[in-house]
Amino acid sequence: VFPQLLSGRYRDTQTSITDSSAVYRLSSDKSTSVTLIDLPGHESLRLQFLERFKAAARAIVFVVDSVAFQREVKDVAEFLYQVLVDSTVLRNAPALLIACNKQDVTMAKSAKLIQQQLEKELNTLRVTRSAAPTSLDGSATGSPAQLGKKGKDFDFSQLPMKVEFVECSARGSKGEEGEADLEALEKWLVKVA
Repeated sequence: VFPQLLSGRYRDTQTSITDSSAVYRLSSDKSTSVTLIDLPGHESLRLQFLERFKAAARAIVFVVDSVAFQREVKDVAEFLYQVLVDSTVLRNAPALLIACNKQDVTMAKSAKLIQQQLEKELNTLRVTRSAAPTSLDGSATGSPAQLGKKGKDFDFSQLPMKVEFVECSARGSKGEEGEADLEALEKWLVKVA
């Protein structure tokens, strides 16, 4: 998604081990720009990079692979949970977009289904985390903030930040020659800039 936004061309990418940043000119107003930072997707690195940039983030785009989502839902929810209970993220409450990518592929899950499954999985994580053992003196050991409203099943509307879901495709329907569909993402960037 990052190279497609910047260059307008699809590029095959691998999970990165370093961050990338670039100035992005908003399509509606070429004089307005934002700095986009693409964090590494590699599991062992992503939280350390999030740590470095989270305080300055005005918005977060959380990209989900809509095709692999069914088999990766637990990992996706685990990482999203860590982002959502982070004290800096909760305090700053940046706008959050969950971009459901690869919608050009037939087996892609819809944004609605992804939202429902993430809410269910985040609710399960919340319940299991709140049942974590406490220290001997009865205090919770560095327990994170409560996700959502106590006594209610979790849903994204309970968060202090505005959360939206969009369907997109960095590749487009014909692969490299196809038209990417990042319009909803670009409109959201204009709105939060």
